[in-house]
Amino acid sequence: MSLDLELLPDHLAICRLPAGSDVPSWAMSGSIHSVSWTKNETSIICMEANVPEDVHSERGWRALMIGGPLSFELTGILVKVAQPLADSGIPIFVLSTFDTDYILVKNSSLEAAVEALIKSGHRVRQLMS
Repeated sequence: MSLDLELLPDHLAICRLPAGSDVPSWAMSGSIHSVSWTKNETSIICMEANVPEDVHSERGWRALMIGGPLSFELTGILVKVAQPLADSGIPIFVLSTFDTDYILVKNSSLEAAVEALIKSGHRVRQLMS
């Protein structure tokens, strides 16, 4: 199964705030942003340029969106994307929404990631901001 992926334009950061934190205003802009709360932490994915320097974060990520919406009955979608990246030694961070999945890769690995995905039969196009 080949998939259509779109490279989103924003450079992203994955941030960790204390459990129960309110969502800061800097987190809510760009082509994608996400907030997850657990009993141990508040995680935020947002535009890297907006993240204050003192926030615990991992910067330098890009997002590849799997074309959707994807049915909940589909199986193996993530592995079809994750496996060629793993085979190429490219770490990923995954975000899922109701309609689709997003694969985040470090910007430093982006070219190799796109190459690995295309080589495995997927199509990748870049969205302009």
